[in-house]
Amino acid sequence: MSVLVTGGAGFIGANLVRLMLEYGYKITVLDNFSTGRYAYLEGLPVDIVEGDVLDRDLLAKVIRSHHSIVHLAAQTGVPGSLIDPYKDCETNVVGTLNVLEACRAAKESSDTKVSQKIVFASSNAPLGRQIPPASEDKAPLPVSPYGASKLAAEAYCLAYYGSWGLNTIVLRFGNVYGPFSEHKGSVVPEFFKAICNNNVITMHGDGEQTRDFVYVADLCRAVLLALDCDMGGEVYQIATGIETSINRLVEIVQDVSGSDTRICNAPTRHGDVRKNYSMITKAREILGWEPEVNLNLGLRETYEWFVNYA
Repeated sequence: MSVLVTGGAGFIGANLVRLMLEYGYKITVLDNFSTGRYAYLEGLPVDIVEGDVLDRDLLAKVIRSHHSIVHLAAQTGVPGSLIDPYKDCETNVVGTLNVLEACRAAKESSDTKVSQKIVFASSNAPLGRQIPPASEDKAPLPVSPYGASKLAAEAYCLAYYGSWGLNTIVLRFGNVYGPFSEHKGSVVPEFFKAICNNNVITMHGDGEQTRDFVYVADLCRAVLLALDCDMGGEVYQIATGIETSINRLVEIVQDVSGSDTRICNAPTRHGDVRKNYSMITKAREILGWEPEVNLNLGLRETYEWFVNYA
């Protein structure tokens, strides 16, 4: 099966591409390399197209020759969305709409290979102020432009399933961590970069805020299961169901790295939620997915990658 992975040179993409190659997928990566890195794909038997999901003509050409699409390309965090909400909306909403429109056009063409399987990478950000655990049946209450843009993109995916029968599946990722995340500004890579560079660990807030940390290899297995699922128009929470405080995360990070790096507290960031973890019953029952890597092991493997490759 030929699969187009948008944003495939980024953190999740670099891990996903490697897993997909193990399963015999033929892969094309579309990435504008604004944050993704060629080095993450070096030596891999994949086709690379340098371009942007905002380029509708390019998308139309590339998508026509692929059976399925994994849409990872995005502006991926709350801080960036606060700095430039317009760019966040353009990339996450318009970019997703462009992918869907290109798939719709390909579906209506008689000479296309596209079967209209589209897996969209979302997050828990659309749920925002909802009391955890996050689940698919709770009404979204985003508190950041990032959450709003991901919510709008989710809605378009579901609307294209309802209106034109595009086989779209939305995966709401928990806080993903793992190898190939050196360029990311999320909490786990920031902590490991601080340790590797002998800098202080900056913790926003009091550290009692909680997240649901899911190892990237587990998440990538969920993507493959979604590609094999025939039930379109569905949303799934992809996390662990385990609530971990940032203070506890720091303890584990220091333990696996053998570091006693000093911690510096900084103000709580605007747009961040206080507590966040997911209920993953639907993914278990329908996709047959189960997280396998616990936080201690996942952080140890992530730290080893930072030491050896970052």
